[in-house]
Amino acid sequence: MMDVTHLLEPIRSIHVRIRDAVVAACEKSAGEEMSRVVDDGEGDTIYAVDRVSDELLVEFFEREISTREPVVLIAEGLPGGQVTLPRGTSEESAAWRIIADPVDGTRGLMYQKRSGWILTGVAPNHGPETRLSDIELAVQTEIPLVKQHLSDTLWAVRGSGASAERWNRLTGQAQPLPLHPSTASGIEHGFATIARFFSGARDILAAIDDEISIAAVRAPQAGKAYCFEDQYISTGGQLYELMCGHDRFIADLRPLLHSVLRDRGQVTGLCCHPYDLSAELIARELGVILTDENGNALDADLRIDADVAWVGYANGRIREGVEPLLKQALRRWGLLP
Repeated sequence: MMDVTHLLEPIRSIHVRIRDAVVAACEKSAGEEMSRVVDDGEGDTIYAVDRVSDELLVEFFEREISTREPVVLIAEGLPGGQVTLPRGTSEESAAWRIIADPVDGTRGLMYQKRSGWILTGVAPNHGPETRLSDIELAVQTEIPLVKQHLSDTLWAVRGSGASAERWNRLTGQAQPLPLHPSTASGIEHGFATIARFFSGARDILAAIDDEISIAAVRAPQAGKAYCFEDQYISTGGQLYELMCGHDRFIADLRPLLHSVLRDRGQVTGLCCHPYDLSAELIARELGVILTDENGNALDADLRIDADVAWVGYANGRIREGVEPLLKQALRRWGLLP
């Protein structure tokens, strides 16, 4: 196995540069300017705030990393979804495949509603067959709101656990940040969410959410709320909420609704892609359980156009209580065989 640890500090460095550049751009520009659409072709819509980070990402990997060892960089906004660096190098000669999302959570960040995240995963280059499960190093850095003075960075090397620190924009100091997923035995009195932040079959997603939350609460009483949800429009942000103990269960099932939308005469909307999950290794190293809709270990090809459904449980006991309810609901709605 190749040693990937030498890439940790360079990648953390580019995360810092992207974070600072995006925050500076948001400080100078109104939300209307940052939310301006600059590219609405195939794939996700590219907004003005995305352009700030995209340019820095390619520039850094080309100048700082690929001069020492060739890499395949995979990211939204690149022609064909990837580029081999140094330019002109063959894809086969690359040592690493690096998948990145320079701003995950664009929609919340550009309106200054909620933090965005920079996500990067590094895997040995196994060609087009390289998958999320091959990732050996992951880094995730918070892009704070302009009015926010704290920013968290998380990282993990496979098999070595995860680390995190909290940086103070006012003092320039960073402190170690202990992260612990929830140890609760169920979702009662906690946050548990079926993602439905975009239009399209929200009625089904809400019904599944209701089925699970009602069945999971052992003794509901009138006038009481026993389970809550949080529609955080950022996969990296959702994983962070699981990692730090805020959320207990999250499921993003959007890809399962393709046939439903087609039957309704609707177009398929935006789904989660592998680059949104490029730092999921950190969550797994912290003990978060991540699966696909069938309960298998989460995995996907490192392509920008793959639609990925995923489920996250803070711990095994929550999985034991929720997963059977989730599968039952999915089968009832014809979303699982």
